[in-house]
This record gives sequence, structure tokens and C-alpha cells, in this order.
Amino acid sequence: MASPPPPHRRVPALDVPQHLPPHPLQRMTRFPVHVGASNAGADFAVTNFQVETPDVSDEVLECPTLRHLLQPRPSPFVVNNNFGGGFVSDEDRVALSAIKFASGESAGAKCISSDDGQGDRWLEASMEQLCVPLPPWALRGGARETIWFNPAEVNAAIVTCGGLCPGLNDVVQGLVAKLTDYGVPKGHILGIRYGFRGFYDRKCKPIVLTKKSVEGIQLEGGTMLGTSRGGADLRQGGHAPIVKQIDLWGIDMVFVVGGNGGNAGAAAIQEELERNNIVCSVVGVPKSIDNDILLIDKTFGFDTAVEEAQRALLAAKVEASSAYRGIGLVKLMGRQSGFIAMQASMASGVVDICLIPEVPFKLYGETGMLAYLEKVVNEKGHAVVCVAEGAGQDLLGADEDRRSDASGNPILKDVGPWLKSEIKKYFKECDMKYIDPSYLIRSIPTISGDRIYCKVLAHNAVHAAFAGYTGVTMGLVNTHYCYLPIRTVIQAPRRVDPRGKTWNRLRVSIGQPNFA
Repeated sequence: MASPPPPHRRVPALDVPQHLPPHPLQRMTRFPVHVGASNAGADFAVTNFQVETPDVSDEVLECPTLRHLLQPRPSPFVVNNNFGGGFVSDEDRVALSAIKFASGESAGAKCISSDDGQGDRWLEASMEQLCVPLPPWALRGGARETIWFNPAEVNAAIVTCGGLCPGLNDVVQGLVAKLTDYGVPKGHILGIRYGFRGFYDRKCKPIVLTKKSVEGIQLEGGTMLGTSRGGADLRQGGHAPIVKQIDLWGIDMVFVVGGNGGNAGAAAIQEELERNNIVCSVVGVPKSIDNDILLIDKTFGFDTAVEEAQRALLAAKVEASSAYRGIGLVKLMGRQSGFIAMQASMASGVVDICLIPEVPFKLYGETGMLAYLEKVVNEKGHAVVCVAEGAGQDLLGADEDRRSDASGNPILKDVGPWLKSEIKKYFKECDMKYIDPSYLIRSIPTISGDRIYCKVLAHNAVHAAFAGYTGVTMGLVNTHYCYLPIRTVIQAPRRVDPRGKTWNRLRVSIGQPNFA
């Protein structure tokens, strides 16, 4: 490996802009549009439509920057206008809420009392998981015409954290490719081995990443860098050696590919860098197979996980329907969020009962799950049950023993074998088939949709760092890419809304009652 570059100079603390420049567009603009029916000289009509754009008073979810410590310069992509695609402006906005509710009677609406005395307002119920109110807009992600790091002098580090998820290799490859495209020299991109511990564990030395060394890794599952949980716990002084090593190696950009735990570590490292006056952009790429990152439409690898989870559900259907009074039970991932179980159940079309952490249930009694399961078996001759790993923890007594793993995730009781045992005890006669495909799902390569998503996320992460942002992550919000402060999205895990349309659609499609 090339010898480490000289240490950073130390500078004042980073700046969080209080007021971004006003948006140049007016609030409402009318455009005349000519509408024609044919190419043969048909009569043309003129109509008007309205386009609503942010005004000067619109509030934006602000992201920390290092710009006041750096020198602006033109992007290397200016010469070809970013390959003909143009550039994103700092005044571009992405709406954080896509729905304007008429009232609390609308599906998925939640009443929020206003502090300014102007009455109640309604927003998506999933937003109530946020601890603080949010402004209506976020910064749009993408390449800027002006950058704030000199690519020829940049040293970058990439680290993957937490559990495996489809797409990790895709993101690593995308980061390396875009850094190289910006002009970061060969030998200046380091891959940190086995999570955050790779910054300070002498047994896990970093490796140099190049376009050649990452070629084809997107075709394989897992991560070529290795991963681990934890390793950046401030309470145990974990950040001190990480920040020290970043300073020693002269790292300008750190890209953290991780879930809530990994992003929490990234945020803490960024804050420690600030306290130590070290200029280094820390950018997160949101990874969660459970799809439990706040505000973001979906995390990478989720679609692949749903696709693979269907295979287990279809296998359970075949097994159950081929046996006398067969019952197929499939346990899927989802510690605190039941998105995989819900979406896979909906997509497969073979599930009779879906149990997720967000919706409590009881087993026994006339309205219990077992009574309904018996009804399904009597009517169809078989049944398929899908359960998320975090479902029913109250029935297992997990609330009495709250422990967390190294990433801060709750340690769960194993609901699968317990539910299998309870079903077998209840039924005098049944043929149980239990399937747990968790590790099979985690370790596979991505499907094409996720592969594209990983590449765009990686590119936007590099754009964010060169734009001078730090302590940010990015993702799709209402189908548009934007930058979000890490501290905002790690307040709590995103969860399925039991009052929302998606859960309601599943219940309607399979006829599942409430087991309360």
C-alpha cells in the first residue's frame, strides 16, 4: 500500500448554514400550452396550467457543510456539462411530504397540533416517528457545477458496517468508479476492512481500491471489504482511535455504508472530527435489509430481499398444499419493521397470515391467530403463515430483558421455533413445515433494480462529499434523490404504519382480521 499522506491541518469548527439563498423562481407561474390533435393542420387550443415552486420563505432541511473551510473550484465535469446531463443547483428542492391531506379521516393521516396557534395540520402517519418537526423541503442530490475539494489531492476511505445486505459490493464499486471519474489519483482510495475496527485494528489493514480491483464485484453477494457490527462506540472511547487514524492518514472523505447503527457511528465520527478541528467529509449510504431508515422511500437491497423471500413463501405453499392439513411457516427478517414480511406476502399471493412487529396479536381465544389459522386450514386444507423476526416479542417476554447488539439493535427472542411449537400444540393433527431463509436472503447478489439504485446512491454520495457536505446521507424521498442530515434519519427506525394503505392493502387481499 502507498505510504500515508501527511496529516491534516487543523481548522475552526464546521459551519451549518442558517439561511440558504432564496429560490429564484416565483411561487406560481402560468405557461400557455398549445395542444394539437394531428400533423395535418388541425385547430389548436391554448390552455393554462400552474406550476408551484418554492418561494423565498420556504424552509429547507439544512445539511452541515465544510465549505467555509475549503476553496471552491469548477467541477471536472464542466467541460462536457456533466456528460450532457447538466448540474443540480443548491437551490433545487425535494418535497419531504408528497400528500396534502384533507382531514384526519383520510387514510394514513396523522393530526399534528401546531405550536404557532394556527390550528392543526395533517401529515403522513409514518412521520410521527420523528422526534422533531421537519421543514417541507430537502436539498436535492446530484452533481454540482462547483466543487470544494481538489480531486488530485483527495484521499478517500470506504467502510461497510453491520449485517450483510444485497448490494454492498455494488455500492463499493460505484463509489470507487465515481471517485476515479472525479480525478482522485490511483492509490488514494482506501478500503477499510471489517467495519469500523479496520481503522484501528492492526490485524485488519486497509487495502487500496481501484476500478480494476472492484471490477465484477457487483456480481457477488456480501462485501469484498468485510463487515462487522459496532466498533465506533463513543462511550467506550471508540471514536478516538478512528479519528486519530483519519487524521494520521490524511483522509479527506469517509464513506460509511451502513444501517441505523452504521450511520449513527458515522454521525458520531463526524462530530468528533469537528471537535478535533479535522477537515474531513463524512457521508453515509443508507443500508438496511429491513428498509427501516426514516424518510427514505426504500433502502438498497430491499427489493432483492423481497424477491428472494418470495421463494421461501412459494416453497412453503408447495410443502403445505402437498400435505394433509399442511401448514407452512416462514420467518423473515424484520427486527422492528415488518416491511419484508408485508411486501413479500403481498407479492407472493400465497400467504394466509402475516405477523409483523408493528401489529400486536394474540394466539388464543375466538379472535386469536390460532383460531383463524384453524379456520383457514379447515376451508382450504392447508395454510401459509409469514412472521417477521420481531413479531410477538411481548408474548415471548422479550420486553422484560431489553438488550442490544453491538450496532444498537435489540436482541430478540426467536419467534419462529416458538410459534411452530405453539401451532403444533394447538392442532391435534397437522403437518408443519418451518423455513428460515434469512442468511440465504442476506448473501445473494442484487437484482437489476437494486443494482441501478446502488450505483446512483454511490454516485450521489461522492457528489455530496465534493460539494462540501458532511454528516449527511442520501436516498430516494418521494421518488427524488436528496441529501438528509444523518442525525435526522437515525432518530428511530422507520416502521410499517398499521393505519397506512400498504398494510391495509395486504389485509384486504388476504382477508386477515385483527388478532386482538
